[in-house]
Amino acid sequence: MFATLTGRPADGGEEETVKELERRIGQLYARQRLGIERDHEDQNSDQGFSFVQIENRYSSHWLIRNSLRLVRIYQRARRNAERLVVKHNHLWCSRLPLSFDDLTVLHISDMHVDINEGAMRRLCNLIEGLDYDLCVLTGDYRGRSFGPFEATLDGMARVRAKLHGPVYGVLGNHDTIRMVPGLEAMGIRMLLNECDIIERSGKRIYLAGIDDAHFYRVDNIEKAGAPIPPGEYSILLSHTPEIYRQAAHAGFNLLLSGHTRDARIRLPGSIPTTLDWVLPRRMGLGSWRYGNMLGYTSVGASSSIVPVRLSGPPEITVHHLQSA
Repeated sequence: MFATLTGRPADGGEEETVKELERRIGQLYARQRLGIERDHEDQNSDQGFSFVQIENRYSSHWLIRNSLRLVRIYQRARRNAERLVVKHNHLWCSRLPLSFDDLTVLHISDMHVDINEGAMRRLCNLIEGLDYDLCVLTGDYRGRSFGPFEATLDGMARVRAKLHGPVYGVLGNHDTIRMVPGLEAMGIRMLLNECDIIERSGKRIYLAGIDDAHFYRVDNIEKAGAPIPPGEYSILLSHTPEIYRQAAHAGFNLLLSGHTRDARIRLPGSIPTTLDWVLPRRMGLGSWRYGNMLGYTSVGASSSIVPVRLSGPPEITVHHLQSA
């Protein structure tokens, strides 16, 4: 099984981690995900980068830092990246059972814990004083999208120590599935195309989560939603909101996500630089609706590529679910 609260696997190393993943999610799924990750790492080692993996290029780190220094805003952007704020989002939910009225969900996304130590200290200080019923993490725990992840697990252990109550998570496009044993050893229930039941006063709601749909494309909404009876209130966790159509038509009532980093760096005219073309701009950050499904896209709790943010500060969100 798992060894330490720091999230490192027990003796046996990589082989034991793979065996545990096969027991946890099945041999086929584990082999598929790990095989795609190995292909990705081989491409990186061969310098076969694409535009969407810009965070893996050392030249991009240098270019962004020096460009911001050239226009004399680098230090301001660094300070802004550590000014994490708490947002409160009130949601009127038509199918939410009355016993779940005013359920509070702490939503944290895109921590990239090994990039900005100052932002993580601020995060730990903020969450220690918050009141909520459960916490959800919508992926991107690691800074780069390949390579070692020990520093990520160490950082996640420090964050997890400040959280209370049930904690659920999904993987993002920066995350390796090899981190799952370590994250679950800390007490984070990872939802890998899976669903869990939350009960209160004899009533139930369903919390589902899918694996990364953006880069690895190993999401399976059908499998995650299969245990949910028709008409029951359900929440879907996804790192990216770009699966909003599939989620809505599958009957989910609420989609919580991150990934877009919409407010992290903007061009003049508030044009986001990292919003995926498959996503309507209104879904790039904050609250939105698609059909009968409500959604929220977090702009993230930290930084990506370099520890800077322009235009908008990082955030964590407390969702207040109210029965309509």
